[in-house]
Amino acid sequence: MLNIEKNKDLTPYTTLKIGAPAEFFAVIKSREDLDEAILWAKRNKKVIWVLGGGSNVLISKKVKGLVLKNEIKGMEIKKDDALSAIVEAESGESWTRFVNFTVENNLSGLENLFLIYGTVGAAPVQNIGAYGMELKDVFHSLVAIDLKTGREKIFKSADCRFGYRDSIFKNKLKGRYFIYSVALKLSKKPELKLDYGSLREKLLEQGIENPSSRDVIAVITEIRNSKLPNPGVLPNAGSFFKNIEVSMAVYKRLLKKYPAMPSFPVSTMRIKIPAGWLIETAGFKGKRFQSVGMYEKQALIFVNYGGATASQATALVKKIKVAIKKKFGLDLEEEVNII
Repeated sequence: MLNIEKNKDLTPYTTLKIGAPAEFFAVIKSREDLDEAILWAKRNKKVIWVLGGGSNVLISKKVKGLVLKNEIKGMEIKKDDALSAIVEAESGESWTRFVNFTVENNLSGLENLFLIYGTVGAAPVQNIGAYGMELKDVFHSLVAIDLKTGREKIFKSADCRFGYRDSIFKNKLKGRYFIYSVALKLSKKPELKLDYGSLREKLLEQGIENPSSRDVIAVITEIRNSKLPNPGVLPNAGSFFKNIEVSMAVYKRLLKKYPAMPSFPVSTMRIKIPAGWLIETAGFKGKRFQSVGMYEKQALIFVNYGGATASQATALVKKIKVAIKKKFGLDLEEEVNII
């Protein structure tokens, strides 16, 4: 029988270690647990909230309803042929553990997404991305459960409406479905993307001219550990804001004032400006405001120096957004979900 607790503190379940109580809380480890939770919520007229690894969330107030901590795990190779394979993982599985599983099975496609904290189920919600690659590039399908009816539905790529750190599950269908499993199509022949950031440079520094998937994730681990804090040591929510996409006209206007401004082309008419550079240029990198601040090595990382409150966190988020708007005329958007 599912164990449902009252007024459960959610702080320990987030990598930022900032939280508030959940009105009701349960850990689910199977489809049977999920079905029972949906039935309970329906009978008691409670909304359901799903919590995965807690790496992309800021809980700013008491969460009314039933919070489900997803610990449904498992992964397997479903289909394969001479060139590719469909690999499926349950949504409560660790994303990093899943990437390791694919590499150990000589499948290529997820290397650049290694060491992103969180669960498999959160990956399509955010359309996670790193080093020039996004989940949608290898996405095959997912199985989702309607939290109102308990019915199962399969979503293909077009159904998910993937965008930059976005999907239909973050807007139109937010809170409607529980993502149960995710299937990806990966290659049996290495298709490595090495031209983003310093990947190729780092590999060549180590004398690796023809890298394997394992070489790539080793270098990514080295780069990430040098720039990003381990949430187990310094609580954080990873990249807090999205990079900003602007028109060519806006980009040229800003470039005149800030000639050293980095950028990445999205199309012939759209340019992406790194949010980390904007925040650093506005003077927030390494700055501490009470118990919160932006990391000293990467201005995009929001950190909790210990004992931070939700009000301190939301106040700093607002302060940064106002500063960026005033200095650059741009609107920062959170990548992290604020509840």
